[in-house]
Amino acid sequence: MHDTHAPTLATPPAFISSGIPELDLILGGGITPNRLYMIEGIPGSGKTTLGLQFLQAGARAGESVLYITLSETEEEVRAIANSHHWDLEGVQILQVVPDEQALLPSEQYTVFQPDEVELGEATKSLLSEVERRKPARVVFDSLSELRLLAGSPLRYRRQMLGLKQFFAGRQCTVFVLDDRTATAEDPQLQSIAHGIVALEQWYPAYGRERRRLRVVKYRGVPFIGGYHDFTIRPGGMVVFPRLVAAGLRRAAAEGSLRSGVAGLDELLGGGLERGTSTLVAGAPGTGKSTIATCFAAAAAAAGERAAMFLFDESLATLLKRMRGLGCDLQPHIDSGRLTVRQIDPAELSPGEFAHLVACTSRDEGASVVVIDSLNGYLNAMPDEKFLNAQLHEMLTYLGQMGTTTLLVGVQQGLIGNMSSPVDASYLADTVVLMRYFEAEGMVRQAVSVLKKRSGLHERAIREFSLDAAGIRVSEPLRGFHGVLTGVPTYIGSDDPLVKERSR
Repeated sequence: MHDTHAPTLATPPAFISSGIPELDLILGGGITPNRLYMIEGIPGSGKTTLGLQFLQAGARAGESVLYITLSETEEEVRAIANSHHWDLEGVQILQVVPDEQALLPSEQYTVFQPDEVELGEATKSLLSEVERRKPARVVFDSLSELRLLAGSPLRYRRQMLGLKQFFAGRQCTVFVLDDRTATAEDPQLQSIAHGIVALEQWYPAYGRERRRLRVVKYRGVPFIGGYHDFTIRPGGMVVFPRLVAAGLRRAAAEGSLRSGVAGLDELLGGGLERGTSTLVAGAPGTGKSTIATCFAAAAAAAGERAAMFLFDESLATLLKRMRGLGCDLQPHIDSGRLTVRQIDPAELSPGEFAHLVACTSRDEGASVVVIDSLNGYLNAMPDEKFLNAQLHEMLTYLGQMGTTTLLVGVQQGLIGNMSSPVDASYLADTVVLMRYFEAEGMVRQAVSVLKKRSGLHERAIREFSLDAAGIRVSEPLRGFHGVLTGVPTYIGSDDPLVKERSR
């Protein structure tokens, strides 16, 4: 007889931590307890590190936790922990591996098949220990050993299903590690797991290895899909969640940011609007980095926080160059209002860099961020096909945080036709163009604003010059035609700089 009343739904259990806060964020809040999860990855991708961090989080919460190893000895597991400066206090380790007695001739099997005897013994030992210790968290390392002991895929699936049912009735959350040594993925086995996290590791043509993870499935939980970069450092795994700007909605920042250079601010219609992005593009040596630095220095001088990420220039060179222009950045750095970080493209993954920039805005409260340059950013991800998509997400995120972002784009060539390996002009709200041009037997520099979505700006082209007195931006160059081509035609004598030099 069926009950005609609708069943009362039990309150879903609260999440427990994976031991990695950023991974919990990706997983939509953490790990649903009392379920079985599969952690996939080739050897060296970080499965054991993730498993140990998961157990340590449980031990810190006062739970009984157990690490079951079928492939490594307890000494090897503790050596891994020591490399991360962990003492594994509260973490029990169960070593289920053949000892040296198993190698003796008297211990060799003759009547039964080895897989039949070993699988039964390993399972019996494992289950009896779990019954005795009653852990709330278990890490099972690894499935490849069970697969080999089972002998056939059918026996292996039955064994895994039996293990899942055994743990499900004992209020235990289980991580099973799979090193993908099987010839092919087993969809039936993957369907047993409540969630699957895949860890990947590969080696670019130059630089250190790269790692990323992806949540393949997670039943009943809205997780952040796609790839997320991570790294393994002394202390454990550090995950860098992919930026998702759509989940962040804040009121638009108001006001403008001025550079402190009168002619430049006039050209920009009063400065840069808060929360917008600006691309400063031009040939090498035209003053792009100087302009971007002026905005960061002006924000720091006003008591705000600013951050600069340098791919191409060292901090010492930046300080010396700006000091020669009458702008001393050192007091701002000493006060903490200006942060300058040198980025090594060979050592930093794109996801890690985007996470670093986002934290600078979100956690450190930086109102201005300078990325110098986009070319160096491109070198950090030469194998990536989605640079513009990732850059767009990062700029949108910073904009919604109210951060003003300046991107330096180095164009190829010096005079005449110019090209850029990264076209970010359509992504930026404002585009400032720097150019060399020849006039009166001298190489001169010009600055102009090609677009500004957030307000009015001058359409004029002004001369830009750098000397010991600082940065100077002239009145509009009305005496020349064709300045942006690099070889202008002089059409009048009303250029104030021409008049000044003729005196």
